[in-house]
Amino acid sequence: MSSIISNSSRVVPGLIEPPGGRVILEQVTPPDGQANPLGLPVGGQAISQPDFGDLLSNAINSVNDLQRQAGAAQEALLAGEPVELHDVMIKAEQAGLALDLTLEIRNKLINAYNEIMRMPM
Repeated sequence: MSSIISNSSRVVPGLIEPPGGRVILEQVTPPDGQANPLGLPVGGQAISQPDFGDLLSNAINSVNDLQRQAGAAQEALLAGEPVELHDVMIKAEQAGLALDLTLEIRNKLINAYNEIMRMPM
């Protein structure tokens, strides 16, 4: 089974440094009717920084929710409920990818911690 992964990058207008000058974040405003996609301070707004523990907890909870949804969809399919097979497969794949990403992030954090502990003082 082969999969195609497309790398798409979004360029937010106004965040690219113009030639010969710098962009001041207070001058950057998103187009009308659109939210600020990066959560940057706009027009003197202050943004609150969430704790790392909260971010980690929310990420793990969202992965857990995806796993639960995939399990519930599989159980519904096996019980004979009117569930589309492709929806079950998509949910299972999303849950698997989220878990794989979480494990890779954990591995990188452990490697970074070990590297810091090996640094001479």
